[in-house]
Amino acid sequence: MSKTSQFLAVLNSKCPRCRRGKIFSGSLYGFNLQRTNETCSHCQMRFEIEPGFFYGAMYVSYAFVVAEMLNVGLLTYLITGNDKSPWLYIFSILLSVLALTPINYRYSKVLLLHFLTPKVKYKPEYDTNDKLEHI
Repeated sequence: MSKTSQFLAVLNSKCPRCRRGKIFSGSLYGFNLQRTNETCSHCQMRFEIEPGFFYGAMYVSYAFVVAEMLNVGLLTYLITGNDKSPWLYIFSILLSVLALTPINYRYSKVLLLHFLTPKVKYKPEYDTNDKLEHI
């Protein structure tokens, strides 16, 4: 029985305990908004471990946005060579931040659950194709 790698579980936004159930309902981009599921459909793990748990994802998202702003500003300078107009940088940075907001929202929560929560551990016995009934 092959086990799901952590990289694929993070990339596909899967549960950190069983790596099978989806953390989000809805698509990343689209008309049906992405929402965080309350529990895993496979192992029944509750994603919001305690009230206000996902407030910590704001700090992860903040780090994403700062890194994106620095990279887009540097890339804008390397492409255009223009260091005189601040409006070019403001426009390009704001446009990129708005375009990447759904990705930041999703992956800040996923990284918080997978890497920054000591209570949540991967359990290989839950990583099966069978629906878990005994939990």
